[in-house]
Amino acid sequence: MNQFIQLLDLFGVAVFAASGALKASSKRMDVFGFVLIATVTGIGGGTLRDLLLGVRPVFWIGKPEYLAVCAATAILGFFIAHRLQHRQNWLLWADAVGLAIFCVLGAEVALAVGAPASVAVLMGLMTATFGGIIRDVLCAESPLILHREIYATAAAAGSLVYVLADWASVPPAAAMLTAFAVAFGARAAGILFGLSLPTYGGSR
Repeated sequence: MNQFIQLLDLFGVAVFAASGALKASSKRMDVFGFVLIATVTGIGGGTLRDLLLGVRPVFWIGKPEYLAVCAATAILGFFIAHRLQHRQNWLLWADAVGLAIFCVLGAEVALAVGAPASVAVLMGLMTATFGGIIRDVLCAESPLILHREIYATAAAAGSLVYVLADWASVPPAAAMLTAFAVAFGARAAGILFGLSLPTYGGSR
């Protein structure tokens, strides 16, 4: 199971790194810019999670495969991003997949180190969103988390479902798959149908 989780984590890093590379392509960055944006997007959320939970060392320290995945994804993106039509759509969907994976893994890591359920949900949310926040801030754009479409809510829902499934002793693989489906489904609904939470409608 631990090997499966690490493979899933690496896949999530690759997907988020791809979203970073796509963002870098829209800003016409050089190859160093691609690697930088892809890397902070891929590992940013997990780094913050481990620092807040006191996990030492941070997950990618001593595991060069994480940085290698980010760099390889960035370099590949540098050469093929211009061939992708509607890159913004690719970015949104890559980000959605990464968000759904990392909200589950963030909650799983928090529970594994003994964090209470409420903290595990928050760690899932932060793991899923912080890398994208760094990506968008560095690229001088409004972070996706601040857009009206369902985003953070999707990550929180996925984290909550995983924590509840763990509490109910659902087998880990089934719990992860269910939580991923909830998070990805909610985010997909936001992308496809523009669904969002109610916004403040009072007078200014």
